[in-house]
Amino acid sequence: MGSMISQAGFDLTFKYVKLFEQGIVVTVMLALFTVIFGFLLGILLCILRMTDIRPFRFLAIDRNGRLRDGGILLTLSKFNPVSFLATCYVEVIRSTPVLVQILIIYHGLFKAISLPKFTFFGFISFERFFPGVVALAMNSGAYLCEIIRSGIQSIDGGQSEAARSLGLSRGQTMLHIVLPQAIRNILPAIANEFVVIIKESAICYTIGVQDIMAAVEAVRGATFRIMEPLLVATALYFCLCFPTSKIIAYVERRMSRGSKR
Repeated sequence: MGSMISQAGFDLTFKYVKLFEQGIVVTVMLALFTVIFGFLLGILLCILRMTDIRPFRFLAIDRNGRLRDGGILLTLSKFNPVSFLATCYVEVIRSTPVLVQILIIYHGLFKAISLPKFTFFGFISFERFFPGVVALAMNSGAYLCEIIRSGIQSIDGGQSEAARSLGLSRGQTMLHIVLPQAIRNILPAIANEFVVIIKESAICYTIGVQDIMAAVEAVRGATFRIMEPLLVATALYFCLCFPTSKIIAYVERRMSRGSKR
């Protein structure tokens, strides 16, 4: 296997330019679907974490109708199982490698589920692409949950109190007052998550997704060259991520100027 970089190595690599073009399409689609589904999952997890469902609330009152001063029953009365489960999910996902998560999803969950075998765009295998999207979206959702939650908590609580005093329910207040402002505040962070996913999606080649890194592996197998296709992949990821990050920074500056008026 050649280890030195040479013009001949690049000439061999560029013979497989079609694979890299297909890899770019797959990588962008992976990032796009991941951010969409991850955002929806993030909103759901955020709502679950911020719920006030305490089924054992009644344990806070003793037999005499007084509030307990302490003890295990008072602690149990404050227990929120919905928020607890959502928090456990977020912490487990954020504390484990994305590679492990992808392999568990693909070799565990989707080996037990029979996915339809077909390709779209002529080269994207659904049975491998879909598990990759699911695994990345589950990972991204945990991070987006915290981004969305911080955005909601950044909104002045007085607005919610004013909305409730006008007769809006808690759900209406969240939907029409708090969430629109929170999304505006966190939009740059969500856009940055798109850039992160573009880079993290490279790990999906381990389950056979035909992304940019899969093209690198294919070229290596055909030409016995590794450095040249890796450098090409590096350049492609840079061309995808750098302009996107600059556009995000520009939009963020415009939004910050608009909010100061």
